[in-house]
Order: sequence, then structure tokens, then C-alpha cells
Amino acid sequence: MFNRLSKISLTSVMTVMVIVPVLATVGGVLAVSGFMFTPVLTTTLIICALVSLVTVPMAVVFGRAVARRSVWEREAEAARRQLVAWMSHDLRTPLAGIRAMTEALADGVVHQPGEVATYAKQISVEAEHLAKMVDDLFELSRITAGALRLTLSDVPLADVVSDVVASEAPVAQLKGVRLVAEAHTWPVVHGSDPELMRVVRNLVSNAIRHTPPDGTVAVHVEVDGADALVRVDDGCGGIPENDLPQVFEVAFRGSPTRNPSGAGLGLAIARGLVEAHHGRIAARNHGPGCRFEVRLPLR
Repeated sequence: MFNRLSKISLTSVMTVMVIVPVLATVGGVLAVSGFMFTPVLTTTLIICALVSLVTVPMAVVFGRAVARRSVWEREAEAARRQLVAWMSHDLRTPLAGIRAMTEALADGVVHQPGEVATYAKQISVEAEHLAKMVDDLFELSRITAGALRLTLSDVPLADVVSDVVASEAPVAQLKGVRLVAEAHTWPVVHGSDPELMRVVRNLVSNAIRHTPPDGTVAVHVEVDGADALVRVDDGCGGIPENDLPQVFEVAFRGSPTRNPSGAGLGLAIARGLVEAHHGRIAARNHGPGCRFEVRLPLR
């Protein structure tokens, strides 16, 4: 509602700014002529009418463009502030844990070899968590700044999917989630292997995180016309229809029960990388959960 009012008000202001000088000119000419409709006055009025016919539509179009730009900038700034706030919270949590554990080690509170090993392992886990968030921020900044440079080659999706499944299988097993991959045929696409692997890994990791124990995450690959199609199905229970168009937005988290932690960068990065490959990505509710679908042009 606020955005609509902003567009209307800016458009109205631009239109009034154009009409007022034209009306003032017409009024001045009529006053000087004493309201005597001479050929010169008629010509002047016709010229003013033609000027109005050109400038008023231009003012409306320009006002709408300025309004859209203004609304977009406000929304982008709000999203940036929200992202910074969430990232600050997410960075603070592992940092606090690392500091507490290092202080316990330094003060000798923990001194048994087994406890020391446990603390060291947990510090390593938290450090990896921090490194991943920083890496996500760097990747997202490259995408949004248009600084992403892809090294393109023929990439077999069989290699991409198998590597991702192998790396994510321990995480799925630890949570009690079944992770499977299947394909009628394994297509080859023209793209960047590391970036495509990151797309699939982000989608599979997201699916495992939101699928309850004893659920299944399935990766399907097939050819659909001129596109290679990669589908990742999870058992998250579905996403509210109103939230589906926003799942790929930066810092979107959805409900706290669905995504209680994380800065919400994985899906935004996946979309940016897919679009950099001239592909498309979409999400919809399917069966017991959601389906994330990636379309990539075949080589």
C-alpha cells in the first residue's frame, strides 16, 4: 500500500510540475491578448496544447520510473540492514562459543586429554561455520556486484551430483535422513564445475537441514528438451504459498521453526550462480515437502 501511494504521489508531482508552467503560460497569453482570439493567440494555444501532449505523458512515465527506483532502493536498504543484523547475530554465536572454550582451556578449567580433544574438535567445527559464512558473503558480493567470472567447460552432471552426495551423505546419515540420487540419463552442460557443484550442494544441504529424521532427500536428473533438469526433493512439510516467491531472496528465512539459524544466503547464492549460467531455478511444494528445480542449457 505504501509503495503504491509513493508511486502515485511522485507521478502526480511530476505531472503537476509540467502542467502548471503550461497553464501559467496559457493564462498569461490570454491576459495579454485581452481574451481576443487572434490568429497569433490561436497558434500559441495550439503550440501549448502540443507541448502538453508531449510533456505530460513523459512526466508520468518519468515519475513512475523515479518512484520504482525509490521503492527499490528503500527495499534494498531494508534487506541490507536485515542481513547485517542477522549476520551479526550468527557470527556472534560461534565467536562466543570459541571464546568461552579457549578461555576454559587457557585457565586450566579443562585439562583432561579427552575433554581437551572434545573442546578442540568443537572449536574446529565453529571455525568452519564462521569460514562458511564469510565464504558465502564473499560469493554473494561477487554475484551482486557482477564480478563473477566463470571458467566454462563441458561439465558432466553425474560427476557434480555424485561428489555432492558423497560429501553430504555423512551429514544426512548423522541426522537419520536418507539421501538418494537417480537419473534416467546423465546430461552434460556447458558451465563452471565449482559453481555448479556449489548450486547442487546448497540445495541438498538445505534439503537435509529441513527434512526430519527418517525422511528422504532425493536428487533427480533428467533431460527436458534443450535443458538439463536437476530436481531436489525434501520432506520439510512444505513452505507457505506466500513465502515461495521469496525463498531465493537474500536473507530470507521464513518461519523460525523452518529456519531457526543461518543467514539465508545459500538459496540466494544458488539463484545467482544458476542465472550466471543462463539457467532458471524455482521452488514449489511437492508431496511431503518442497521441490527445488534447476534448469540449465545443454552444451
